[in-house]
Amino acid sequence: MDNRTLNYLALARKAGLAELGEEPVGAAARAGKAHLILVAGDASEHTWRRAKSFAAGTDQQVLRLAVTKEEMGFVIGRTSLAIAAITDASLALALVDTLEKPDPQVRQVLADKALKARKHRQEAKAHQRNLRRGKKK
Repeated sequence: MDNRTLNYLALARKAGLAELGEEPVGAAARAGKAHLILVAGDASEHTWRRAKSFAAGTDQQVLRLAVTKEEMGFVIGRTSLAIAAITDASLALALVDTLEKPDPQVRQVLADKALKARKHRQEAKAHQRNLRRGKKK
């Protein structure tokens, strides 16, 4: 596994775009804000099943990383971390792109979400501009 993958997880935590631990990840998933749920490779089967159940019936994606709980925890400043969620679609897409063999379906779903979010931001920016200047005819 590339260190860039874990670096994106650390970046998400620092930016406030990550939920760490089972309860916060579950809450983010129930709220529909977890775009990507990450599970450590040595996490228990119970944790893996919980992560999949959090995303069941939604377009939230779940990946099992080839890193240990200690490695995931180290990059975010904890002793260990078994489960985390990325709450930004573009950052989740960038993290998936660093994987050696990303799942094409996961990548496509995240790419669609990132495009939709970018389009929404552009529309909001245009709306604010229209409020200030008036709509052009």
